[in-house]
Amino acid sequence: MNLPNAISAARIIVSPLIALLPLVPSPLWRAVAFALYIVSAVSDYFDGWFARTRGMVTDLGKALDPLADKLLLVATFVPMLVLQGKSGDAVAAFVAGALHIAPGNAFGFPFVTWFGTFTLPFWVVAVVLGRELFMTVFRQMAQRKGVVIAANYPAKVKTVMQYIWVGAAYFWFGMQTIAERRHVDGQPLWNFFAQLVGSIGVVTMWLAVGLTIASFANYLRRYGALFAR
Repeated sequence: MNLPNAISAARIIVSPLIALLPLVPSPLWRAVAFALYIVSAVSDYFDGWFARTRGMVTDLGKALDPLADKLLLVATFVPMLVLQGKSGDAVAAFVAGALHIAPGNAFGFPFVTWFGTFTLPFWVVAVVLGRELFMTVFRQMAQRKGVVIAANYPAKVKTVMQYIWVGAAYFWFGMQTIAERRHVDGQPLWNFFAQLVGSIGVVTMWLAVGLTIASFANYLRRYGALFAR
């Protein structure tokens, strides 16, 4: 196994920790989850860069890298749904119940912004994950017809916005937990910093959703004719 493949494998291994550690009501473990997420997100770039620039592209790597990407995406949406979802959302409530998350810890971390408080609607998760699932199948079908579908520009920007959005959420979980323990909620400096993080998270979330839809429409416009013949 070469270096890029080892990086992809490591990302797969840490995905369960990234999914579960934010659900532990501890500033330490939520900080560890944030750190693991950042390392995993950054390494997503480097494993591809190493593979391309050093001639290390392998069939195993072509399978591991997208698998690591999809697992990381699913892993982050589990705690985000539980901690930032709506208590009345059936899916979020089901996930929280399945993981035996205490009511005091579930649904208590919506983004607090300069323009209001925002929870995470399940339809946002469904759109992002649904697009990833469809594009995985779409690419495989196109490849069988001899066509390689490369990532378009909106998709690349979407990925960056998505990383910032999820990173802001993970940072917020740890930050809010520390604030509750130290009773600094409501202080001017805390309010400014909290709303800054929340605003970044919400803006990048909506940008990611918009670019998810735009890039998907672009793929269908360019390659849909392959399956209409």
